[in-house]
Formats: sequence, structure tokens, C-alpha cells
Amino acid sequence: MPVSTPVDASNAPARPELPASPELHDLECTGPAGPHRLAWVQWGQPDAPRVVVCVHGLARQARDFDVLARALVAAAGGQLRVVCPDMPGRGRSQWLADPKHYVIPTYTADMLALLGELHRRAPITRLDWVGTSMGGLIGLSLFGTPDLPVPAPLGRMVINDIGPVVEWAAIERIGSYVGRPVRFASEQEAAQALLVVSASFGPHTPEQWMALTRPMLRPAAGGGFELHYDPAIGVPFRAATQDDYRQAEPLWWQAYDRIQAPTLLLRGRDSDLLSAATAQAMTARGPRARLVEFSGVGHAPTLVADDQVQVVREFLLGP
Repeated sequence: MPVSTPVDASNAPARPELPASPELHDLECTGPAGPHRLAWVQWGQPDAPRVVVCVHGLARQARDFDVLARALVAAAGGQLRVVCPDMPGRGRSQWLADPKHYVIPTYTADMLALLGELHRRAPITRLDWVGTSMGGLIGLSLFGTPDLPVPAPLGRMVINDIGPVVEWAAIERIGSYVGRPVRFASEQEAAQALLVVSASFGPHTPEQWMALTRPMLRPAAGGGFELHYDPAIGVPFRAATQDDYRQAEPLWWQAYDRIQAPTLLLRGRDSDLLSAATAQAMTARGPRARLVEFSGVGHAPTLVADDQVQVVREFLLGP
């Protein structure tokens, strides 16, 4: 049974003109992965007909979008639902029994279930998508696959530092740390450790980085903290070979070429995952994405800095 409860927003200090906190909801999903609970946080007006779904990257979670969600809702005068799910195995969503299901088809099916539930609660007339890294691929899978029962056509899409071609060196870099069990004595130690492996995210103030760190942690048995995801999410990620990625490229291009909605492509100028050549190709085919690059950032922009938030806000809410 879906439920909703208030969520502590201490990691995103409120300003008077912005909504103070989201609500936490969950939904039972079924399918080849077995029954599992999917959690999401929701900002804005619960019955707003316009919905923006924001989906995180491989080892991240829903609260990555707190700053962006608050800015979007404020700019829309509250007349907007911003929905940020935790993918299975992350954050407040349930871990899967079999790691082999931590793959895009599972996530796509869960997003279909989520969209159906959102539409049941209050009809959706406008649907936008913001996907960071893995979240971008989920968006391509969802909206680039014909005849899936999405409740509303895609209005606008933001793809954050991902494309049909991913660079193998970046996959190896991410695979070297994702899913490795670690324990931290304090939040400060965790923040410093995550800062090292996430240096490509670009510069953040200490306050911004701690806000991004806290939702990534949960208390560990015996004291301290551990990462708030199932270490097994790294199993299928590391099992994929370079040949697997190369063989998938034509299918991802096919999905991208089917996108008909206006598309914004964000790229860290120093990204090692989305090459400049692939980004340029994405501006010339399919939805002919508008490309915006951020200097001093690699993979991937966190959508916390003012300039990053402004670009997304103006694209989604502008004429």
C-alpha cells in the first residue's frame, strides 16, 4: 500500500521562498526482479498535473536533487510535482534479492509502475524527465522504446552527462570503487572519502558537499556509517565487458533517435564518460539536443551550483 511521510530536509537548509521539505512515498513493484518496495520523494503540489521526474546516477540517490527540485517548485509557484525516486538498492528503496536485476530493464519497469501510480493519484498532463548518468539511460529506455504505456507524452528531457556511447576508461574508474564495502567513523570522514572518489563532480562548498553526503549514509552495525546502497549494485556493473557496451551502442542510438521532445544535454567539460564527440553527435541527430557544458566539471554535474540549476530551470520552465 503506498504511503507518504514527511522527510527530514536538514541536508537542504530552507529559504523562505522555497518549499521546506518533500514527502516520502513508496510503492510495491513486481516483475522478474521479484516484489520490492520503491521509494521516492516528492516536492510541490501533490495533485499538480505537470510532473518532473528526476533520476539519479548509478551509486547515488533521490536527495541529490533537493536543490534543483526546490528551485523548480519555487519558480513554478508551487504548481508542479517534482518526483525523485530511489532506484532499487539505493536510499530508502528495497534491496533486490538477486543482483543480476540491478540493470536498466528493471529500472525502466519500475519507472513505468511509478508513473502509473502518480497518474492514478492525480492525472498527469505534462511529463518532463531529468536523468543524471544512469538516470539518463533509464529515460532513453523509457521514452525511446515504442508502445510503452507512459501516462503522458514526454514534454522535455534533460540528459546529464551520458549518451549512447560511454567511454570504457570511465566505466573502469567507476567500477574500481562502486559497491566496495566501506565504513566511516563519522560524517566528516565519509564526506572526505566521497570527495576523493567524486572529484570529477567539480567544486562544491563544504556545506554543499555535506548536503550531498548525508543522504548517502546510514548507521552501520557496531557504530559509524556505511553507504546507503546495496554493495551488490556493483556486481552486474563490473560483469559487463567493453564488448557488451560496444554491442549496445546501436540500440542506445536507436532509442535516442526516437526521442521527439526538446532535449537538453548537459556535459562536464572534463567528463571522461561522455566524450565531446558523442555529445556533438547528439546535437546533430535524433532530438538534436541543445548542448551546455560546464567548465571545471567532469562526470557528472551535480545540479547544485547556481549556474547549473539556472540552465535546467530555464529549459524546463521557459517558453
